[in-house]
Amino acid sequence: MPKLSAGIVLVRIVGRKPQFLLVHPGGPFWQRKDLGAWSIPKGEYATDEDPLDAARREFEEELGIACAATLLPLGSIRQAGGKVVTAWCAVGDIDVDTIVSNRFEIEWPPRSGRLQSFPEVDRAQFFDPTEAAIKIVAGQAALLERAVTELQDAGLL
Repeated sequence: MPKLSAGIVLVRIVGRKPQFLLVHPGGPFWQRKDLGAWSIPKGEYATDEDPLDAARREFEEELGIACAATLLPLGSIRQAGGKVVTAWCAVGDIDVDTIVSNRFEIEWPPRSGRLQSFPEVDRAQFFDPTEAAIKIVAGQAALLERAVTELQDAGLL
């Protein structure tokens, strides 16, 4: 059974053009990675959990802000590693300078015997479609394209 993940593509519309909110993973492994390292706010969920509830929970855990906006379904994609990501699109805006992410602990440095705490997300930023396509994990790019289609169909772009 593949790992299941759910998330929200938050889109800020400026001059009828979309800007996508992406998050950068925290922790020492991602510190110097940029292109192809960003993601939509998302996280794993169990098979007995509602994916929409998980998407809202993960958005709030990673950003410290609840997403109360109306959500448009974007369906699911399968990432290269096999993880299935189900996502929704929301129109909105947040102040990326005020995000507060939940934290995780790992042994760092490796084999040191010391646990260190790191934020799950170390920063968030809005990107135009061209830059977002370069920054996002390759397997999630289709979700951004689907979001544009949904927003165009809704007359928002």
